[in-house]
Amino acid sequence: MTWSQMQPLLGQACIETLIMVGWSTLIAVAGGLPLGILLVLTDRHGLLQNTVVNKVIGQIVNIGRSMPFIILMVALTSFTRWVTGTSIGSEAAIVPLAISGIPFFARLVETAVREVDHGLVEAVQSMGGNTWTIVRKVLVPEALPSLIASTTTTVIALIGYSAMAGAVGGGGLGDFAVRYGYQRFDSELMWITVAILAVVISVIQFAGDFAARALHRRGARSGPGPRLRLLKAGGPAAGDVGKVA
Repeated sequence: MTWSQMQPLLGQACIETLIMVGWSTLIAVAGGLPLGILLVLTDRHGLLQNTVVNKVIGQIVNIGRSMPFIILMVALTSFTRWVTGTSIGSEAAIVPLAISGIPFFARLVETAVREVDHGLVEAVQSMGGNTWTIVRKVLVPEALPSLIASTTTTVIALIGYSAMAGAVGGGGLGDFAVRYGYQRFDSELMWITVAILAVVISVIQFAGDFAARALHRRGARSGPGPRLRLLKAGGPAAGDVGKVA
């Protein structure tokens, strides 16, 4: 296959991979973020301590994380067909990619949120802040650099999953590499695909690391004082802030 013949096919495969990974990442973040926070809130000594709920959610997340993606994709064939109307192609691959990404990201969120200084949580509680205020004003902002790093890790994992999805008709670069490289014994084409994936992953990792470091430096310079003063200005118990801070 000449380069002129390969170029449009390769470009289409790249677009399909970006669409699959982009949509599945959005769904994984939207589903995994509240799930991870809920795991922290319902844990022992959490703000919403509930052992039963925590165990149930934890088991669901563990099952989702432990299942190999290729098996999950096959097991969800009927559900994928019901959602998208087909079980092959890049649109169909978004469903198992998103479902596998939600528990993966949820555990990363749980780890990131647990790293937040509990003293800040206690300070907001002493000012009369409720659970929603603590989540919105403390847990998520303080864990944001780690959440950005977690999102980067999730995107890279989903790129790898999307390549596996291509091996069973999911479209994208994985399908391109198998169909035009492996099955036609074109090693050059295979290595071009590998190189493209390596470049994409490197760019995403660099961007994610840069954003996480920038947020971490900004948070280190500002410290917790300005955030607590902001809460004081709009909090229900402003008179207690001086004692807390």
